[in-house]
Amino acid sequence: MQIKTTEEDYRIAWLTALAISIHILESAIPSPLPGIKPGLANVITIAVLMQFGWRIAAWVSLLRVLCGSLILGTFLSPTFILSLGGAICSISILWLACRMPGEGFGPVGFGVLAALAHMTGQFLLANLLFIPHAAIWYLFPVLLTAALLFGILSGIIARAMYSEDIPCKL
Repeated sequence: MQIKTTEEDYRIAWLTALAISIHILESAIPSPLPGIKPGLANVITIAVLMQFGWRIAAWVSLLRVLCGSLILGTFLSPTFILSLGGAICSISILWLACRMPGEGFGPVGFGVLAALAHMTGQFLLANLLFIPHAAIWYLFPVLLTAALLFGILSGIIARAMYSEDIPCKL
């Protein structure tokens, strides 16, 4: 039996490969503080969300985390768990945002929502699984501010990829 591939399968594969490439390049950038990364692979997720809809964006985001961790050697490590948790929170908030009535969000709004949800999810998991101490929350405002700034940047880059805003597709 042969598995039939569709055009959508190839699209997801190519977009995931692009996101993984950016993810790997970004992992080589030194971080001034643990947890602060630009998250530029999320530009691809936001662009995919705007162009192809939430379902394909979810595939690209989750496959990026899975395959990226396998390539970088972090699969099933705390880094992987935090990254996956952040991605699930991010994709979940984007799912809700796509269902908002009216005009909805543009790429910058999606970028901010995704970045803030990602950071919040990571903090909750870190506190529950790895650092069960209240002092971890002293870092939360600093890292949430960084997430906000990088979410704006990701949204601006994703918006620059299109001549006009395309409404989120479900």
